[in-house]
Amino acid sequence: MTAPDAAGRTEAEQVNAAMWHTYGAHHLARATPVPEVDEIAWGPGGTGPGDAVLGELSGLRVLDLGCGPGRHAAHLARTRHAAVNAVDLSPTQIERARARYNGLPGLRLIHADAVAHLRTSAPYDVICSLSAVHFIDPHRLLPALAAALRPGGRLYFTVLHTNSAGNGPSSQVMSRPEILHLAGGGELSGQMWVLTTRLWTDLLAQHGLRTEEVTVLDAPEEGNQASYRLFQVRRPARIPSRPRTARPPVAHAAAGVGAVLVGPDGLLLGRHQRGTLELPGGTVEPGESLQETVVRELAEESGLHADPADVRLLGMLLDQVGGVVRITFGALVTRWRGEPADQPGERVGDWRWWPLDALPPGLFDCSAQILTAWRPDLPIDHPPARFTPFAKPQGAGQDIAVQAGT
Repeated sequence: MTAPDAAGRTEAEQVNAAMWHTYGAHHLARATPVPEVDEIAWGPGGTGPGDAVLGELSGLRVLDLGCGPGRHAAHLARTRHAAVNAVDLSPTQIERARARYNGLPGLRLIHADAVAHLRTSAPYDVICSLSAVHFIDPHRLLPALAAALRPGGRLYFTVLHTNSAGNGPSSQVMSRPEILHLAGGGELSGQMWVLTTRLWTDLLAQHGLRTEEVTVLDAPEEGNQASYRLFQVRRPARIPSRPRTARPPVAHAAAGVGAVLVGPDGLLLGRHQRGTLELPGGTVEPGESLQETVVRELAEESGLHADPADVRLLGMLLDQVGGVVRITFGALVTRWRGEPADQPGERVGDWRWWPLDALPPGLFDCSAQILTAWRPDLPIDHPPARFTPFAKPQGAGQDIAVQAGT
């Protein structure tokens, strides 16, 4: 198995990158014209609801993800008066797009890995993707998509459901070979994530994205069994949290800590194996001070090193799950050494810095509660908890109930 490349792309995604480069080079060599479109062609043979599904776009910040030769992005910039960024991993596809549309007002053509662009861009109002999402590992793509949508933002994408031979979708997150046919003859083989509608919906929900409608798009030709699905998705206006398990804690784990680290690039969060995004932290071991627990857990989970003297305790959170009282102490780490990285044997990894104005959905309840105790202005929804501060929270009183939205 090939290791992920410098951009974090899996082996299957690396196959797809090479395939699309060859595909674009083929069309450059043939001087294949880029036909204009009168509306968005979502499905095979131009099937689908056209532009109407997108609603008002004038003045909005829009992304066309996997834009290919750029004709749909150009259409949105020209006729819908949106500020459109069009991104594609293939240098040859972007070369085709620039040859046709370079200089078009409102359109910016970008050669970049989709996930890398999503992680570094300002939030978008609308993201569109026509038959590109299924070429990217959902575990790598969906967290970045969720974070790149502004609260209340909209996502529209099409994915393969059944191929032309009648092979249907999988209920497991795994890629499979699919054939891309070339104009003039020949074919290329790539890897696609062809998943059930239920699985796509569940994966989106894990990252705080709400599926509002799914449209079936069947190929119009007789005998062609190809069928696609158009997903209409929204990021809720507020950041939802995800609950902790109802299983009672073991005796030595009745108290836990969560640490807030804010650097130049934002807030440090890691992803747990179960899918939640969490602050570094964990349970208090016998004989430890709370500050020592923060320092130990920070090193064990992320590889960052701090001194107990640089840990400021914010306060204590009390809530309950299943009739059992849960105790969590929030802390602010003011200074540390090193760079966050996955640690062997730990259940939390994929450490990233998130801007405070673009926090992702799917925060663990405890982390969400600590964050709103620290910064009551953050738009995070979570179950209420009783917070008793050790140091005065920013903008809060002395003994407060941490509620969603306070």
